[in-house]
Amino acid sequence: MPTNHLETKHWLHAGLARLAEAGPGGAAAVLANLYAPDAEWRGAHPLNEMRGAEAIAAAVWEPLFAACPDLERRDLIVAAGTFEGRDYVAAVGHYCGVFHADWLGIPATGRTVYLRYGEVHEVRGGRIVQSSCLWDILDLIRQAGLWPLPPSLGAEGMWPGPITGEGLRLAPANSAQSAASLAQTLAMQGTLGAFRDHEDAGREELLAMPQRAHWHERMMWYGPAGIGTTRGLPGFVDQHQLPFRIAFPNRKGGQHYIRIGDGPISVTGGWPSVTATHTGGGFLGLGPTGRLVGMRVMDFYLHHEGLIRENWVPLDILDLLMQLGVDVLARLRDLRRR
Repeated sequence: MPTNHLETKHWLHAGLARLAEAGPGGAAAVLANLYAPDAEWRGAHPLNEMRGAEAIAAAVWEPLFAACPDLERRDLIVAAGTFEGRDYVAAVGHYCGVFHADWLGIPATGRTVYLRYGEVHEVRGGRIVQSSCLWDILDLIRQAGLWPLPPSLGAEGMWPGPITGEGLRLAPANSAQSAASLAQTLAMQGTLGAFRDHEDAGREELLAMPQRAHWHERMMWYGPAGIGTTRGLPGFVDQHQLPFRIAFPNRKGGQHYIRIGDGPISVTGGWPSVTATHTGGGFLGLGPTGRLVGMRVMDFYLHHEGLIRENWVPLDILDLLMQLGVDVLARLRDLRRR
């Protein structure tokens, strides 16, 4: 049984790799060793929420193994820490395999695919008691050659790991560096929350406001499919931040269940992390709906040269669009019928 963060990271890093490679019929046995009997699993739409290892095996893993029997897990970031007395391990990476059979209505390609993930696992007593798994299902739809939305403003494609190669935090961390990384993240997020969209909204105001003190000049922002990757503060503002803030000017963010620092990596996330009313147009090609929404979001940050160099942002776009009245999987079924 792991007794500290470092041991927990090694245990879970290895255990989740075994789970990904369990193959058809093998999930239940691995889950029994990893999860508490009544563990909660929260995932991206349409998987959503369930409880218990049997339900997780039946609803999540066995259908995925049927689609990709040779599945494997490739972590880019693994970090751990404690928030409000709870111990967490968080990861970003890709599940890789050949897409042999349809999954969630997404047509099989017979080719290699990469299912991007952001995951946060709460560990207690040597077992996972809660998993939050934002798998980028929309990006898998893109890889299947179908696209049910307007073009992304950012660049679509696989996410790279940290430019410094420091993503797998499997060695002891410097506690002062860990604390500083998280403090910088929360300070940057504080500038975003303090910005007054109705009074100050505009490209030049976003470029000039205090967030700029925290971002590296070569910052990379890796968004989910539907938004895409941006580079530099101008790219971030033009290709994501300004359209997003126009659409959701009255957001409430920072509703976090996790806030951790691990060396040069920090992680925050909420379920939901952001609540907002959709009062502006343009984001994801939609006009304003007036609907109140909650956004399942995680943020993973690399701190480098005293600044935030990279930001990976798993966000459940399919769930957000469902709340806005757009059923992407229904659109996908319609595209397939045509």
